[in-house]
Amino acid sequence: MDAKTSSPKNGMPDAATKYRPYPQIDISDRTWPSKTIDKAPIWCSVDLRDGNQSLVNPMGHDRKARMFKLLLDMGFKEIEIGFPSASQTDFDFARWCVEEGGVPDDVSLQVLVQCRPELITRTFESLQGARNPIIHFYNSTSELQRRVVFGKDVAGVRQIAVDAAKMIMDMAQKAGGGYRFEYSPESFTGTELEVALEICNAVIAEVKPTADNKLILNLPSTVEMATPNIYADQIEWMCRNIDNRENVIISLHPHNDRGTGIAATELGLMAGADRVEGTLFGNGERTGNVDIVTLALNMYTQGVDPELDCSDIERIKAVYEYSNEMVIPERHPYVGELVYTAFSGSHQDAINKGMKAIKVANHPVWEVPYLPIDPQDVGRTYEAIIRINSQSGKGGIAYILQADYGINLPRNLQVEFREEIQRITDEEGVELPSKRIHQHFLNHYVEQPDARLKFVDHHTYPAGTDHKGVRVVAAEITDRGETKRIEGKGTGPIDGFIDALSSYLGVALSVADYSEHSLQHGSNASAIAYVEVEHPGGKLFGVGINTNIVAASLEAIVSAANRIIAEKKA
Repeated sequence: MDAKTSSPKNGMPDAATKYRPYPQIDISDRTWPSKTIDKAPIWCSVDLRDGNQSLVNPMGHDRKARMFKLLLDMGFKEIEIGFPSASQTDFDFARWCVEEGGVPDDVSLQVLVQCRPELITRTFESLQGARNPIIHFYNSTSELQRRVVFGKDVAGVRQIAVDAAKMIMDMAQKAGGGYRFEYSPESFTGTELEVALEICNAVIAEVKPTADNKLILNLPSTVEMATPNIYADQIEWMCRNIDNRENVIISLHPHNDRGTGIAATELGLMAGADRVEGTLFGNGERTGNVDIVTLALNMYTQGVDPELDCSDIERIKAVYEYSNEMVIPERHPYVGELVYTAFSGSHQDAINKGMKAIKVANHPVWEVPYLPIDPQDVGRTYEAIIRINSQSGKGGIAYILQADYGINLPRNLQVEFREEIQRITDEEGVELPSKRIHQHFLNHYVEQPDARLKFVDHHTYPAGTDHKGVRVVAAEITDRGETKRIEGKGTGPIDGFIDALSSYLGVALSVADYSEHSLQHGSNASAIAYVEVEHPGGKLFGVGINTNIVAASLEAIVSAANRIIAEKKA
């Protein structure tokens, strides 16, 4: 080999000499790019077989039984329960499902078997008494495995499939019928299309499917080898050319080696497939099977009923983690701990505004920026949508205070308080929990434990006939713990109290902004007031909470005055 072509690039071999691109499919008039998914496929869970065989510690009976119950509750009508000819454990579980599993009449138990006579016999034994079970038989057909693993030509591999199909049909007839059948040319994506078609048509000729008992023809992407459009082309080509298409159910069984199993499945459905085999959250060999939950919820967000119940995503997650002894990543679509969470300030602001807008509009269509699905539809709450760290903005902080504590900050106060929270998150470098944000808000604006001034009480009386419309505000405050009585004049309590406090402190104060509302959380009798006070050095907010709205407003003015005093000291 030439030294130049064999030399590594950044420590890796030269891909141009070691790998080859997957060939394109000759199908110039493909139709799938213009199609959309408008109905749910037939779903088949392979968690208990394909998923189970990939686990470090395969499931015991209890873990399998709990998974099986979940799959039934979610609405799966076809469940592959194992490979009963491969182990006594799988055989025993198949018998348990048949005898004690509580399988509804409309659910088919599916079992996998290689195209080997002794294994087929054992498989039929495992299903005695089952209603409408599916015998799923397979053999590998890829060019690579024909050449490297089996040492057989196309005729030899075809004969394996035909012999198995004949034996299975004979045994099903002797058993009294009631069986359904599925054939997989394993490693379909590594098989020449003409060869896959030849072998599948030979199986179809042997099985003789009818409208009442269609053959499931499973075309697996056993190893994902190319971009999703290639798989879609392969599926459309097979759909066009397969014999007896009207009595054949085309099934997909994608894996995720290239990380595009979801896309490949969706394009395969657009290309004409009728059925999907996969697992919850994509457990399976290597990088996994296709994730049925993500597929189903993708459909749901497009207005298509997936015909699977994913409304309790936390239960599905819990059973998955218990049965598989695996942990779902925090960023996994729809179920991960952080997938409904925004830390970015701009995202938080948009979500905050979107949530408010959808409440006001009372519109049935879900439209919230950065949230393609309503978390409540899958059993998640709004509590964790926005979480605060050093990347967060005013909108996120405002959302948390409003959602968790009923505090609706005015916009200018959002900006002001965000700087306080930013200072803390910058210093600590970690996420700030909701409770701590709320407590800091109370400490900084309401409780002010180290503040110089405290509001105690007030009363008003007319200023006299010479001052029509003017009232005197007589207020009691404490200054460093010492009781003081101050008076001022104004058109109302707030105006008069500002006048009194200005005279007492010797600082010109005025109200720049004022708002109040009842607190939506906690005591219904409480009100919260926000007062932005202008002084010679700028503007600062104060906040007061009281059962009396006027008292809350005057407390807010004292709160702002304390911050002005502290600012001057600094």
